[in-house]
Amino acid sequence: MLHKKDLLGIRDLEVSEMMSIIELAKDMKPIVLGSGSRLDLLKNKSIITLFYENSTRTRLAFTMAGMYLGANVVDLGIATSSVQKGETLADTGITLDRMGIEYMIIRHSMSGAAHLLAKNVNASVINAGDGANEHPTQALLDLYTIYEKKGSFKGLHVTIVGDIAHSRVARSDIFGLVKLGAHVTLAGPGTLTAKSMEMLGCEVTTDMKAAVKNADVVMALRIQLERQKGGLFPNTREYSQLYGLNEETFAYASKDAILMHPAPVNRGVELMPELIDSCVSVIDEQVTNGVAVRMAILSLLSERRTRI
Repeated sequence: MLHKKDLLGIRDLEVSEMMSIIELAKDMKPIVLGSGSRLDLLKNKSIITLFYENSTRTRLAFTMAGMYLGANVVDLGIATSSVQKGETLADTGITLDRMGIEYMIIRHSMSGAAHLLAKNVNASVINAGDGANEHPTQALLDLYTIYEKKGSFKGLHVTIVGDIAHSRVARSDIFGLVKLGAHVTLAGPGTLTAKSMEMLGCEVTTDMKAAVKNADVVMALRIQLERQKGGLFPNTREYSQLYGLNEETFAYASKDAILMHPAPVNRGVELMPELIDSCVSVIDEQVTNGVAVRMAILSLLSERRTRI
């Protein structure tokens, strides 16, 4: 059960809401794998994706999730829309609302964009990433993947490595993992982390081996050059040598540790190919789980809208 008409951030969700999404995603996954029948929970409902930033996995995952649930899914081509004529986000949302759109999926470079849209429309708004703020659906699929592999969050040691400072995925994951009882360690160069992030309930270090030691889950993050102003590290080659995850470093983790990444992966930078393609990696499974989780979110928002 979800309590609000929108899903804007993990910070806003209660533990019970996160677990309801995870449990329902478990039921939805067979449909994604082709061993279950498609549903008509959203038959005759309309979904639109508004991606002001590039995306492959998130946008297509929502598209497939909507289709598996029987919805009509369309994409607003930002490059050919009235946005290029100067139309504001609020006005775009109001226009789509008047056309009968019931679910709006937005990715935007501005933090708070999803919240702004939600305030101006009757449709249910789902945040698919807003600036460096949050990426709640990525975090939920990460949480589902961890739960699927580990069975619980209590006392779990999760290490997140890489460009923490610019990662909306990291922020959402931290919010969710801490709420669910996991112990979170952040690791990366001092320029891409900050001790102040310990206020979120996690530990911060620049020592990679110490961070990975005895971890149950190790998650690497992409270096987000598009959000950086430069000068935060000499070059990607040096970053790879000091902070890239390889087999030697990963060996410090627990014997049954899993490797995660929100993707796309910069092979040879934050992760070495031998790890990406190894049996410890669940990166491809995260993609499948991403569709199932978004099906669960759409289904639960549909229930919420029916109750209004």
